[in-house]
Amino acid sequence: MQFHQKIGLLAAVASVLSSCTSLPSAGPSEKALEAGATVKVTSASKAKTVGIDYALVDINKTVLANMTQSVLTSFSGGFGAGGGRGSAPSLPLGVGDVVQVSVFESQSGGLFIPADAGSRPGNYVSLPNQTIDHDGTVSVPYAGRVKAAGRSVEAVQADIENKLSNRAIEPQVLITKISSRSAQVAVLGDVRSPSKIELTEAGERILDVISEAGGLSAPGIETYVTLQRRGRSATVQYSRLAAIPAENVYVAPGDTILIDRERRTYLAFGASGLNGRFDFEESNLTFGEALAKAGGLVDTRANPSQVMLYRVVDKLLLARLGVDVSRFTTDSVPVIFRANLRDPGAFFAMQKFPMQDKDVIYITNADSVELLKFLDILNSVTSTASGVSKDVVDTRDAVRDLSH
Repeated sequence: MQFHQKIGLLAAVASVLSSCTSLPSAGPSEKALEAGATVKVTSASKAKTVGIDYALVDINKTVLANMTQSVLTSFSGGFGAGGGRGSAPSLPLGVGDVVQVSVFESQSGGLFIPADAGSRPGNYVSLPNQTIDHDGTVSVPYAGRVKAAGRSVEAVQADIENKLSNRAIEPQVLITKISSRSAQVAVLGDVRSPSKIELTEAGERILDVISEAGGLSAPGIETYVTLQRRGRSATVQYSRLAAIPAENVYVAPGDTILIDRERRTYLAFGASGLNGRFDFEESNLTFGEALAKAGGLVDTRANPSQVMLYRVVDKLLLARLGVDVSRFTTDSVPVIFRANLRDPGAFFAMQKFPMQDKDVIYITNADSVELLKFLDILNSVTSTASGVSKDVVDTRDAVRDLSH
């Protein structure tokens, strides 16, 4: 190869290598991403912070005294009395109910009882079963259409008796419910036999209808019960429902009960033995137990004084802890709870601090670890610098060889 051809080849190779795209990379660089974006929505500050305000709270005995398992809402507060207080809701007749109407007369020879009633079992007649139709009425001979839906059995009986009083002999009316389709509740979700449950005048509570639907098909500690009634809704954990009688309220016609299992998990990052997502499984966990499940602290990396737990809490709770919440505009506040495990008493506190679903545990690195990282980078830079000088010499020798 001629000398000028060798020089041209070297120039071409140098030109290609001078391009950033020719260097090894797993993907586009930050500059390439920003340059190719049609629209950029970024933080104004150079630090590019997320912009979420949060509170930092050290775990101590004051915090521990105010931390309890969260309760979403209450049945007893929103849907009336439970736990033996109050009474079962009334069950008026409704559209779709099947009823039987029987008319009694004091003697034979009346409107319904013929003169030869001596051969009959009694002075009454039972009309064929009928369904309360869509306009809420039933039909009774000689009384016509009688309004039934939304009224008690006693009120409808008295109405029919009044309409027959001028034609029958001292009529007495008895209405018997054959089936009560208007007084049903739907039980859906994680139960063994989702179905509609027919209510009775005895009164059924939430646990009663769950039992009639076959019981839970998921662990109770991970199960939530939602009660929907006339546009309102409330949710409580099943374990709370079973433990507190006041929450076990009476159900009413038209209620919908949703049973939902929500697998409880938490995340662990940083200098813990294991990083990832972990299940609570079928038990409650404390902060200490959750940390142990994630492998504890890595002795060669972790900073024991900076063990963090990220959680969103109610603003009222922070106020009880003495935190100034005036800067937070929402009802829920992101909070970082910090445990200093250099303090022996913190281990007792962690064993009482309850974990909640979707908590995040983060353990920071010790300062010495960050120093070692810096020294490694510094060492690699100095090694690279010496290597570059050697590469320059090798390149110069190669060019000389090509010129000969």
